[in-house]
Amino acid sequence: MSENTTVGRTTRRQLLARTGAVGVSIAFAGNLTELFAGTAAAQNLGHTGYGPLVPDPKGLLDLPEGFSYRVLSREGDQLRSGEGPVPSNHDGMTALPGRHGRVHLVRNHENRVTAKVPVPTVAGLTYDPAGKGGCTALTLDSHGRVLSERVAIAGTAVNCAGGPTPWGTWLTCEETEDRAGTNGYTKDHGFIFEVDPANPHRSGAVPLTAMGRFQHEAIAVDPGRGIVYETEDAFEKPFGLFYRFLPHQPRGGLGTLRAGGRLQAMRVPGVPDLSSIQETGASFEKIEWVDVPDPLATQTPIRHQDFGPKGITHAQKLEGCYWGGRSVYFVSSFARRAEGSAADHYGQIWRYDPTARRLTLVIVFGPDTNLQLPGESPDNICLAPSGGLMVCEDGNGAQHVFGVTRGGEVYAMARNAQNMGTPAEPEWGEFAGVTFSPDGETMYVNCYTPGTTFAVTGPWRK
Repeated sequence: MSENTTVGRTTRRQLLARTGAVGVSIAFAGNLTELFAGTAAAQNLGHTGYGPLVPDPKGLLDLPEGFSYRVLSREGDQLRSGEGPVPSNHDGMTALPGRHGRVHLVRNHENRVTAKVPVPTVAGLTYDPAGKGGCTALTLDSHGRVLSERVAIAGTAVNCAGGPTPWGTWLTCEETEDRAGTNGYTKDHGFIFEVDPANPHRSGAVPLTAMGRFQHEAIAVDPGRGIVYETEDAFEKPFGLFYRFLPHQPRGGLGTLRAGGRLQAMRVPGVPDLSSIQETGASFEKIEWVDVPDPLATQTPIRHQDFGPKGITHAQKLEGCYWGGRSVYFVSSFARRAEGSAADHYGQIWRYDPTARRLTLVIVFGPDTNLQLPGESPDNICLAPSGGLMVCEDGNGAQHVFGVTRGGEVYAMARNAQNMGTPAEPEWGEFAGVTFSPDGETMYVNCYTPGTTFAVTGPWRK
């Protein structure tokens, strides 16, 4: 997810952040009616934001009036399990219901070998002792108080995002293709792992090899068919692919994905690069799915493999992914011609309807003439109780969680107030892992660095 990008001068983006006017500065095209059609959220769609952000006197998190936050966990503090310190680089996250009103938060740590605070190794939960990434799990009581915090999986690498399963587990994704012997690793990396946050030792640390070895970002599960959709955040051209995994045991359940299945990549006929499509509402019928020749990428990365004379469809920065209604939605965070894309944009959200085999471009962010900084990029996304969309920003300057209404209004929901730079050259960590409690009363979100997990409450159903 994070490219650790910084700027060496004060940008217009930063100036807007200081005045609180940044929420109106993102270009947006599209309408969210389609995004929520057929979902419970469509019954209670929000039409406006929650007002201007109020500076936090503690300097942690700016929110609209009427909202408040609690810090649940912070990098460097001790895990309540006593296994070691809270790891660095808080990334993708989900909130799963537990017994007696409890909530299980499972949180990725996108740690490379240079990570400041690695995920502690734990017997039975460690894949590769040389890996510094993994997941931690927090259990909250019915009042939102932290009951426990512990390692859920360790010894993995660059755990970026992932996604929840219908059976109550989390699929954590490694955003790397490093092999054993690279960066000191003793095993190959680039896999998906299943994590049971309620009892991590039930899931262990087993790579789901049939789901492919590539720079994984996020997943979404079709609850009716059991198909798992996967995004690939490849950093260099040829860019990543959009995949689906057809499991041998589609009814699901903890451990069933280990039984294997078929990995396929999406081909949009006549469209080699999704960035070339700029018109919201553009739709493509009869989407094709092509078997991946070598899912383990034993010789060649999947995106470089031969998919036949028709080729395959690529896209730069494929990131967030979720299931809503009867479709899967996925994000292309940005595209830049200068880096090899067919066209420029500040973010796209696509919808794939598997029944109709139809792909539709639902939303396009920027660029516009008012703001020419190619950093306002959507990343992790989720549906909000008000019916809107919450989007984590991954770019330069001040970092936000943005809300997007059905009518296309973009508003600032939260702003990271933790300046890690200087007054002259401020630097803020991105947001990640936005998700809501099962009852919709609390938004949980991570600040990537310094690693912080927040619980935000307020008038969500306003």
